[in-house]
Amino acid sequence: MTHTFFKPLLIGLLMAFVLSLGVGLASAEPELSPKEILHKADQARGNTQGVEWQIHIKSVERGREQERTLRVRARRFDSLAEFLAPPNVKGEKLLMLDRNMWFAKPGLSKPVPISPRQKLIGGASNGDIASTNYAGDYDVEKMSQEVINDENCYCFDLKAADKKATYDRIRYWVSVQRLVGVKAEFFSVSGKLFKSAVFQYNNRVTIDGKPREFISQMVITSALIKDDATTMDYGQVLVEPVPDAVFNLNLLTR
Repeated sequence: MTHTFFKPLLIGLLMAFVLSLGVGLASAEPELSPKEILHKADQARGNTQGVEWQIHIKSVERGREQERTLRVRARRFDSLAEFLAPPNVKGEKLLMLDRNMWFAKPGLSKPVPISPRQKLIGGASNGDIASTNYAGDYDVEKMSQEVINDENCYCFDLKAADKKATYDRIRYWVSVQRLVGVKAEFFSVSGKLFKSAVFQYNNRVTIDGKPREFISQMVITSALIKDDATTMDYGQVLVEPVPDAVFNLNLLTR
């Protein structure tokens, strides 16, 4: 009598356990490697098959205010930025090809090689306006998890793979849930912090058929001078193929 009662109950519990295990396995997502996480975060900052946006930069440096407006077209690791305003810089261009950068302006006979590390305006370097390639430009020395503004984040300690990278070392926080960079700290070779940045993602784009957040603002603050800050606002984002001619160095001064 006792065996007759418990046998159906035991079978039912066993089936429920097997089913729950199967559901858990089916819903589990494959774990991303550190480089894959960085690549996802790069996509939200321009590293895609083709994207265009505008950046309005406003900087305050030792009490002096400056502004610039640029149009950026990017495809994976390459990008072209063209200055739209103010009038004294209109028509100037910055071309980045695989971490090499050139400057051109009206009247210049040929492009001039420059460094992505060079200062552009305020706290922004030339490389800050290009699409990011942290996954390719930096080696992951350490990865942990921390909470930033109540959001669980991967925390990366990154070291430049070579001297072509915009920064020597970066500490970079990427949202676990959204896979976008939310904060960065930038260090010199000696390990000295010289600036930090926070990011917002209020733009929306479709990448590989899936809706993604796209950067809308980057605020850079100096670690040395308290009141110095540079705000980069991103707008008019358009995902579309970018022609090869856009990244042709020989056409940059034409």
